[in-house]
Amino acid sequence: MKTAKQIRQEFIDFFKTNDHKIVPSSPVIPQDDPTLLFINAGMNQFKPIFLNQEEADHPRVADTQKCIRVSGKHNDLEEVGRDTYHHTFFEMLGNWSFGDYYKKEAIEYAWKLFTEVWGLEKDRLWATVYHDDDEAANLWKEVTDINPDRILKFDEKDNFWEMGDTGPCGPCSEIHYYKGEDISGQSAELVNAGNPDLIELWNLVFIQYNRDKDGKLNTLPRKHVDTGAGLERIVAVMQNKYSNYDTDLFQPIIQKIAEISGVEYTEKDGTPHRVIADHIKMMSFSIADGGLPSNEGRGYVIRRLLRRAARFGKMLNMHQPFMYQLIDSVIEIYGEVFPEIKERKAHVEKVIKAEEESFGETLERGLNVFEKICDKDETKSSKIISGADAFLLYDTYGFPLDLTVLISEEKGLKVDTVNFEKEMEKQKELARASRSFTADLSDISNKWIVVSEGNDSQFLGYTDHECLARVRKYFIFDETINIIFDQTVFYAESGGEIGDTGTITGEGFKISVTDTQKSGDSHVHIGNLIEGEFNPGVEMTLTVDDAKSDKIRANHTATHLMHKALKQVVGEHVNQAGSLVNEEHLRFDFTHYEKVTPAELEQVEKIVNAVIRKNLRLTKSYMPMSAAKEMGATALFGEKYGETVRVVQVEGFSMELCGGKHVTATGDIGLFRILSESSVASGVRRIEAVTGEKAYQITRENEKLLREIEHMLSASKETVVARVQSLQGEIKSLQKQIQELQQKTWKYELDDLIEKAEKIGDIKALTHRIEGVDMNQLKEIGDIVRSKLGEGVGAIASVVNDKPLLAVMVTDDTIKKYNLKAGDIVREMGNVLGGGGGGRPHMATAGGKDVSKLDQAFEKFYEIIKEKVR
Repeated sequence: MKTAKQIRQEFIDFFKTNDHKIVPSSPVIPQDDPTLLFINAGMNQFKPIFLNQEEADHPRVADTQKCIRVSGKHNDLEEVGRDTYHHTFFEMLGNWSFGDYYKKEAIEYAWKLFTEVWGLEKDRLWATVYHDDDEAANLWKEVTDINPDRILKFDEKDNFWEMGDTGPCGPCSEIHYYKGEDISGQSAELVNAGNPDLIELWNLVFIQYNRDKDGKLNTLPRKHVDTGAGLERIVAVMQNKYSNYDTDLFQPIIQKIAEISGVEYTEKDGTPHRVIADHIKMMSFSIADGGLPSNEGRGYVIRRLLRRAARFGKMLNMHQPFMYQLIDSVIEIYGEVFPEIKERKAHVEKVIKAEEESFGETLERGLNVFEKICDKDETKSSKIISGADAFLLYDTYGFPLDLTVLISEEKGLKVDTVNFEKEMEKQKELARASRSFTADLSDISNKWIVVSEGNDSQFLGYTDHECLARVRKYFIFDETINIIFDQTVFYAESGGEIGDTGTITGEGFKISVTDTQKSGDSHVHIGNLIEGEFNPGVEMTLTVDDAKSDKIRANHTATHLMHKALKQVVGEHVNQAGSLVNEEHLRFDFTHYEKVTPAELEQVEKIVNAVIRKNLRLTKSYMPMSAAKEMGATALFGEKYGETVRVVQVEGFSMELCGGKHVTATGDIGLFRILSESSVASGVRRIEAVTGEKAYQITRENEKLLREIEHMLSASKETVVARVQSLQGEIKSLQKQIQELQQKTWKYELDDLIEKAEKIGDIKALTHRIEGVDMNQLKEIGDIVRSKLGEGVGAIASVVNDKPLLAVMVTDDTIKKYNLKAGDIVREMGNVLGGGGGGRPHMATAGGKDVSKLDQAFEKFYEIIKEKVR
């Protein structure tokens, strides 16, 4: 029996012998495509070629692409682990033709590989084509020996392929395989019917259109071939396994889950094993390629799957973090073909473990709330979890909707997803006003006005600030001019470095360039006409804002120096996880699992400034990726690199792959100052810093502030800290005196209140509002009330920052006699105030939102007591 590794290699070797260039998988985190959360097909990295934004380096290529499908059009999440063949992470084997071969060769290659190389039985294979694609239907008859009765036609739903709502698309031809034991049991009716016995193995897409935002199909300049074959399904067929989960692409992980949990895997009861095995792949590769759990976008999808897997883990009695222990099994399967998962093992493990620990803290509380929701009369009668309750679990306890649906199904309940989405939309509306979006320049291919033909965007800006150029194409939208030139000195935003600004001048006109962005490999100059009338046909002078550009260069080089210094001080596990470089400051996100100490930050700053003072030269060179790796150049998480890379080296100190602009020598940076260090996400820290004149200004401002403090405290630089410490001691002493005086006052006041307390049955009931005391002081007052009340119940309220606070106390005799518990009472009072609370039977606290309802809360207090004490 062939292993998955052998099958994958045979695919690669087959296309290599048929003149295809074998290219590496792109990261699963898209680099330059705002329409995608994750790479969901092999063709994603070639989208700019299909849109005629880039020229293909090779007319024929093949690869195995890491793919993730968990949201949007290609979302089969609910089927994962329940059936035999749906997954969130999978490998897509593919071959492409960029304006080279078309339908005939694509069909021939697929049939030959399946039937001659892999020996699949022809009488188990079926072919489908788009209903009006007679060309493909006829080619199946002409170039293969498939039974003509097995060539079927289908409509858009099954045989017209689209990557998403927008983008390249076209008719497709699929190859299906019958997996059933009885070969006579197959029929045309089973094809595309969702029957697990007859599944799709390979999709041959004939890309000839681009669908724009308006839904219109625009014919592409050249026809292309894009094919995708799911490795998991092919391996299952060739290993004679009915389920993909029984192959060597899953079993090492499943067996590790069984070992850790002590729960043996069986097909019947193995849904938790299968779901976790699938989800750990998705999490591992998305994190290895630069993704991180968060509360929005792709980060939320990662978090959502981790929490979903954690819930399935509980079904296996796994109540402690465990998924991070599965990474070795993932590496066992994929470490050779995708070495990044092995290289970033420690990072992936620590991020997943930290996220498991974080969710574990809220999961139990959320499940307790879920149980109370289930016990509500309206839930019991309707058998439905309301949209508002589902949103509460999502918003407060981090329960993804599908997790709430999952645990509801276990109790025979449904979830009102319609009203959940309405609650979500309300929340989004609040954020929408402050949110800004960047235009998707990949979707304007049909708006360009072509002025001249030829290559474009030759970049001269590494060494020059000004050049002459001619327009290749442009378009104008809402008075904003977008221009692509044959050559340019303007750097287009990339790798965290912002785009250049400056001016474009031509005969009789001037344009202010406010930004430069990338569209494919082209630099799009975005600006406004400030003088004269734009004439695209003349030669123009492109001038970058020198002063701004030089500050950006300094900040970018400082980022490299800081990256290296962090590795030296904090550890080699530090890797860049994001950055922003502009003229004002630099922001650097990096992998680390605890706060960087002040001493470590000081050491990092010291190292960087020492390198600056040495005035080390920078060299920038181009070389093959393999040579750069051998030299030890640092590559960034999730970045897509070509065969040739640019290496930026600071003499004797650091070496990184980078396409950005840099200073000539480190002395050009001037000075480096760290402003702040903070947390961004689990396992990711952020440092913000400044250089040059900005760093000098901040240093001077700090010195000025210190002098002012010295003057105010009548202290010198040497004694100012001791003076502040002395004042802090005095303040603490005075606060203690005030507190003691307050307690005496409260005692006198409370004595009078307790004397006048209402009698309900044989116990006393007391309510009182004291202004300006915090929760800790409320508890102190509560202790005094309990000690003086004898037998009874009290509720003390205060208001801090326009928010009501409550403390309820019950004496021990009253708890025993009437089963009156402070936690139960305060919870209902908190609900009246629009909040919540809880605590112990003798003392409990609550907070709320609506001060105006304090009197109603006190009324609820008396209602509860009168109901219990009769």
